[in-house]
Amino acid sequence: MSAVDFGAFVADLATQSGRAILPFFRAHHATEDKSRGGVFDPVTEADRAGESVMRHLIRRQFPAHGVLGEEFGSENTDAEYVWVLDPIDGTRAFISGIPVWGTLIGLTRKGQPVYGMMHQPFSGERFCGDGHEARYEGPGGPRKLRTRPVADLGAATLMTTSPGMFKGAEAQAFARVEGKVRLSRYGCDCYAYCMLAAGHVDLVIESGLKPYDIVALIPIIEGAGGVVTSWDGGSAAGGGRIVAAGSKALHEAALALLAG
Repeated sequence: MSAVDFGAFVADLATQSGRAILPFFRAHHATEDKSRGGVFDPVTEADRAGESVMRHLIRRQFPAHGVLGEEFGSENTDAEYVWVLDPIDGTRAFISGIPVWGTLIGLTRKGQPVYGMMHQPFSGERFCGDGHEARYEGPGGPRKLRTRPVADLGAATLMTTSPGMFKGAEAQAFARVEGKVRLSRYGCDCYAYCMLAAGHVDLVIESGLKPYDIVALIPIIEGAGGVVTSWDGGSAAGGGRIVAAGSKALHEAALALLAG
């Protein structure tokens, strides 16, 4: 396929999944708890509808590709190309009527993230990247995404979805970084990473992520000039403990504090 065809296909994934999801937003719908007695982990009909649409389109267009999705698991994940899908990243925000959730569409080749998109159908925004370049489409028109070159923690804005995701030594490590930054804000899930790529946030630190929470965001952040790894400096593609920064210097400073 040509690059134009690929771009059109991913755009269609975003459009069709958005059409499936939006009727459930700020509407009365059923919410289930996947935690089975643990920390509340909601899933809705919208999650399943959005992922079902994307899987159908992928199977039809790329039958040899694998798929890893939050709602319906994995299939053919030893394929050269694997799509990594999260129909609603930020389901807690979704069920609360807050528009800081998004649909994550990632593609890996031989296990390495090579393309990602975050689509927010309510606001009509799309953030995409291939690791070399990142772009935005939405209100105000299209533009390239660039992180801001903040190197000093004392001038940085830090985000995490919730400080409650950190326990024990992890909470202490996060507190060391939070104590050094200019401003910290909570919430936003995938939106925080996209705001980092857009140059509005400088640092995102989280823990307990799954591959479908982060794979699509890696090429966006890197394409915008940022850095995203695990807390030990390794690949972020497997999820777990993640640190993303707008500059290499800020990333190194955060890693040092996280390590104690």
